[in-house]
Amino acid sequence: MKKKILTIVGTRPQFIKAALISKLLRKSRTKTEVLVHTGQHYDDNLSAVFFKEMELPAPDYNLNVGSGSHAEQTGTMLIMIEKIILKEKPTLVLVYGDTNSTLAGALATAKFHIPLVHIEAGPRSFNRKMPEEINRIITDHLSCFLFAPTARSALNLYQEGIPADRVSNTGDILYDLFLYYSSFAKRSTVLEQLGIKEKKYLLLTIHRAENTDNSRRLRHIVEALNMLTSKYPVIAALHPRTRAALKVNALELGQNIIPIKPLGYLDMYKLEKSARLIITDSGGVQREALFHRVPCVTLRMETEWPETVQCGWSRLLPPNSDLGILLKKEVEHPWKGSLLKVNFFGDGTAARKMVSLLDQFVS
Repeated sequence: MKKKILTIVGTRPQFIKAALISKLLRKSRTKTEVLVHTGQHYDDNLSAVFFKEMELPAPDYNLNVGSGSHAEQTGTMLIMIEKIILKEKPTLVLVYGDTNSTLAGALATAKFHIPLVHIEAGPRSFNRKMPEEINRIITDHLSCFLFAPTARSALNLYQEGIPADRVSNTGDILYDLFLYYSSFAKRSTVLEQLGIKEKKYLLLTIHRAENTDNSRRLRHIVEALNMLTSKYPVIAALHPRTRAALKVNALELGQNIIPIKPLGYLDMYKLEKSARLIITDSGGVQREALFHRVPCVTLRMETEWPETVQCGWSRLLPPNSDLGILLKKEVEHPWKGSLLKVNFFGDGTAARKMVSLLDQFVS
């Protein structure tokens, strides 16, 4: 009888990362995967497009949780995941990243004393005002097996007292995806559709609560973007949360800013690769900018991915009253970071390493 692995995903980054792991798991003769989609991201542009584009198997369960406060989302998911665990009786449970879906899966699993595996364990911003930081810490300390994407992430776990035999520095699965889909992304026609040329535009993504839910910070960001020259249009892939925040705060984007809906992985890959400069608050986009060797301005006070700053491809600019002047300087004179001899994020074999370790765990 095959061992059963319950995988819990719910957001755009998790769908992307689960694609490779699910493909490998479903080729196994000894394991079977049960895929749970919590519905934390439910917009087609944040959900369905990734299942189709990346050939992720249709979820066995879709909880359709939708939006809500952190407590509402996590509590509802916790109740529903508990019922699935009781029904499916998995050998182990697999969670990704730092979302409310991750936390709910971790809490439900821990109550049943089922082994929990956390992919992307150990990154720390050391800012506990971030809900993602709380989710990371709790999930890591509830997990039996932790897959760290970088050496620094693994060190964070050791320093928090997590035994070394539970931690594996596998490398970052996001880097695996970057390599795997490089040839597929060449087919994207997104530049032609938007009427833009390579290295003649800026790419913007803003979605974190610390920016969208803080009216002062959001205003500083919009004012800074509106100050930029029309020489380089800003392609703004706007998360629904960001669109709503702009409306609530009566903030208008300038004529040099072209708002678009969130894109699929391949179109976003092409936009990132071809941008003159990337402006973001996303940890995933920050790393992808490094992979593409495209300069990145990260609109935050700190980052859980300091490796991107250390090698010079990302610069932290806090959203304050000086942002416009600083951002304009970065746009006019984009820089280059170091060409790394050693990749902080692994060698592109993270997915295979993880599945090999999962084989050991379930046996």
